Amino acid sequence: MPDQFTWPLAVRVGHWLLVISTAISWFTRHTPGGWHEWFGYAVLAIVAWRAGAGFLAGPPFAFRSFLVSPLNTLQYIAAMRTGNTTPSAGHNPLGAWMVVTLLLLLAIVCLTGWLYTTDRFWGVEWVENVHSISSDILLAGVALHVSGVLFASWHERRNLIGAMVHGRKTL
Repeated sequence: MPDQFTWPLAVRVGHWLLVISTAISWFTRHTPGGWHEWFGYAVLAIVAWRAGAGFLAGPPFAFRSFLVSPLNTLQYIAAMRTGNTTPSAGHNPLGAWMVVTLLLLLAIVCLTGWLYTTDRFWGVEWVENVHSISSDILLAGVALHVSGVLFASWHERRNLIGAMVHGRKTL
């Protein structure tokens, strides 16, 4: 099976910077100093860049180039259960929706974290609660994402993690 170049360098670097920045922000959340905030700002900047590219750029960055309808996603799930899926060069429908979900969750976490540093919202309970709960949901989403990538790699017999490192997928 031939390899196809799938993920441009900007997508891969953005993905791994997002992973690293999110992880550092998570692990420094209870430590003194500004690491948590600074890496949170880095996450917000990466999310803003990715959202901008998703709406303004062409394929493979554009959301319109890889998102499919909920009906098509349900059809993909049914086909996956029977082992009848067609390999895609980019995201499969579930992966595409996970990208959007994780970006939205990251935006909520970052924006509420930033709000909590402002004079107006410092100590406001609902901001702290939304930040905390959305962080927990994000952690569950990341676990689901990693599980989905591992499952899809096994199901499709392709190294999807490797593809996000070197940019090529076997079709």
